[in-house]
Amino acid sequence: MVVGPVDVIIIGFPGNKFTGKIAPAVADLVASGTVRILDLLFVSKSADGTVTSLRIEDLDASLVPGFLSIDIHHAGILDHADAEELEEDLTANSSALMVAYENVWAGRFVAAINEADAVVIDQIRIPAHVVNAALTA
Repeated sequence: MVVGPVDVIIIGFPGNKFTGKIAPAVADLVASGTVRILDLLFVSKSADGTVTSLRIEDLDASLVPGFLSIDIHHAGILDHADAEELEEDLTANSSALMVAYENVWAGRFVAAINEADAVVIDQIRIPAHVVNAALTA
């Protein structure tokens, strides 16, 4: 089985403002076969700077509307050590959602690279906000 590249995206929520507006978009990407969610990890930083993490199965559905209905394929690959890496980036009283996902759409591309006896030398991801800023400048 060919596996597409895996990305981890970290989405910040200043003031711990989870609205549930992201979950339907993620669910649509999963339903269309574009991505496969490997794991989700919620990370928060308290007013005193303490960083805590919660796995998806440990969360109350009212806190993260919509995320509990998404299939997770490798729960536990993101852990507290990953959360600790956010310690400096998170401000007090804020949270983040870490999402590890496979780019299923790229599976055929990876297979073609393998069949051509080629190798990927590097892969660069440019965040959407950077692209948008460059295009509007």
